[in-house]
Amino acid sequence: MSNTTQSLAGTRITSLLDANSFVEIGQSVTARNTDFNMTEKKAPSDGVITGYGVIDGNLVYVYSQDVSVLNGTVGEMHAKKITRLYDMAMKTGAPVIGLIDCAGLRLQEATDALEAFGEIYMKQTLASGLIPQITGIFGTCGGGMALVPALTDFTFVEEKKGKLFVNTPNALAGNNISKCDTSAAKFQSEETGLVDGIGTEDEILGKIRELVTYLPSNCEDTDSYMECTDDLNRVCEDIENCTGDTAIALSRIADNGQFFEVKADYGKNVAVGFIRLNGATVGAVANRSESYDAEGNKAWESDGRLSARGARKAAEFVKFCDAFEIPVLTLTNVEGFEATVCSEKMMAKSVGQLVHAFADATVPKVNVIIGKAFGTAYTAMNSKAIGADMVYAWENAEIGMMDADLAAKIMYAGDDAAALNEKAGEYRELQNSVSSAAARGYVDTIISPADTRKYVIGAFEMLFTKREERPSKKHGTV
Repeated sequence: MSNTTQSLAGTRITSLLDANSFVEIGQSVTARNTDFNMTEKKAPSDGVITGYGVIDGNLVYVYSQDVSVLNGTVGEMHAKKITRLYDMAMKTGAPVIGLIDCAGLRLQEATDALEAFGEIYMKQTLASGLIPQITGIFGTCGGGMALVPALTDFTFVEEKKGKLFVNTPNALAGNNISKCDTSAAKFQSEETGLVDGIGTEDEILGKIRELVTYLPSNCEDTDSYMECTDDLNRVCEDIENCTGDTAIALSRIADNGQFFEVKADYGKNVAVGFIRLNGATVGAVANRSESYDAEGNKAWESDGRLSARGARKAAEFVKFCDAFEIPVLTLTNVEGFEATVCSEKMMAKSVGQLVHAFADATVPKVNVIIGKAFGTAYTAMNSKAIGADMVYAWENAEIGMMDADLAAKIMYAGDDAAALNEKAGEYRELQNSVSSAAARGYVDTIISPADTRKYVIGAFEMLFTKREERPSKKHGTV
């Protein structure tokens, strides 16, 4: 690396990559523009360090913006370095990681800078679904630069200095930064669905390193495995007590108890992330009704219904997994749809996107029904009807249109309590029981909760060579 090694941008790269693995590209590039006394301003590397290295032995391409050089602003040559890095990454089939700390568009270069933004967007679009793209935000990422993380697959933001916005908080009608800092990492993580994790700079770099180990290098990489040191037939102890916080349930199923969750602060009633099963990466989607903090205290709870935000989050995650040939596991425990004005605004659209994502995905798909599976919310959660290859259900699961007591009240309105209880029992046995669903072929096998890991591993091994053709078309429109 050049003498920019000592800059913050260079330090971030060396902290991210394996020791002594970084090779810099284009260190002699500098700005061409001479307007507004630009010739008097030194611009080493034009404010961005680009190159390649390895993370745990995996080739990655990295660019890191240097805020000490023209505030890290994007100009013509700055952008060319990034787009050329993308060209190399797409040729060799390796991920691109962008470390953002940027004051935005370089005013001295005006239309050249605008063209530069567009060229970056174009390369990101071409790379989408071909190679994984990851963004880490450590300073300002505003205006047109905010579209860069929006076009990548995963985004992490430093919790104190990281700022992400299209319009600054003070530019929003009726708002100011003291009232609501819409650029803050916490707001972006909880409200936009764009941010996968927040933390200190070291934590963010650590999360990116860990994430890379789960991901294939490109959409054709089918050799992304780790040696499994866990018992494939291990009993999942106490997993039946984890139906509320399914992040814990997923860790019980996973190799060595490891679950890498993304977008944990957004759409909390759905948990999404990556686990390994027999050494292979699997994308996990699970309904969630509660979560616990590091001390074991309940931090959040809901009524077990699917929200619009949760559906949207799950849909985007499933589409990513399908693009990169990552199998998908779902844990279903849902009673219906969230009934709030806020959620209703986007409910049909978001659930439609979730249905389309599951139905359109051709990767191996396994569903485990671990609790209640009621109504079309259940249908949308990777049911047999929309393409699940294997569906398992725990012995105590319930599958049907709605809760038996409510169904009885609707069908036998006006009957006394004793009659309603009797009819509810009949409905529960005839329509909501897991055995009834299995008899109709909607469930393939009824299993004990403790045996979940071995059944799921067996299913994915059986589905390893799955091939599925779809009608010929350019692409869907949902």
